[in-house]
Amino acid sequence: MSRIRSSLGLLGFLAATFAVGAGGLAFAPELGGGTWYESLPKAPWNPPGWVFGPAWTALYTLMAVAAWLVWRARGSLRAASFPLSLYALQLVLNGLWTLLFFGQQMVVAALVDLVALLVAVAATLVAFWRVRPMAGALLFPYLLWVAFATTLNAYIASRL
Repeated sequence: MSRIRSSLGLLGFLAATFAVGAGGLAFAPELGGGTWYESLPKAPWNPPGWVFGPAWTALYTLMAVAAWLVWRARGSLRAASFPLSLYALQLVLNGLWTLLFFGQQMVVAALVDLVALLVAVAATLVAFWRVRPMAGALLFPYLLWVAFATTLNAYIASRL
């Protein structure tokens, strides 16, 4: 694989992955003070708001690099179709959570989505690991973060 093709591939995976995060920015005003989110009962272990931006930036970067490694290892999108289809599924579920939770204020539906996301991330991690162990390992922090986010969402859902 040429260096240019490889670099463009990485840029493509970064763009696709960060597009999900950018979609969540549409709900950024909801994250400000005095909003619906601020009025929700938060778990005692809920981190301060400033943690989420850097955490998601790091996670989206790791996710994109993991997908890129799988693509490079297989040599084409077609050859990597199964693991990258799982990757696409978890990206959709990731973006759907933001829409459900912040956009529609559907806390329980968002929790159901997070559980599905957790399963999809775990399946993606395993599929990536089978292609290239480093790619699977790069998804481990994301799996932990989604599990953590599930506890935060569950706490809120249990108190509404």
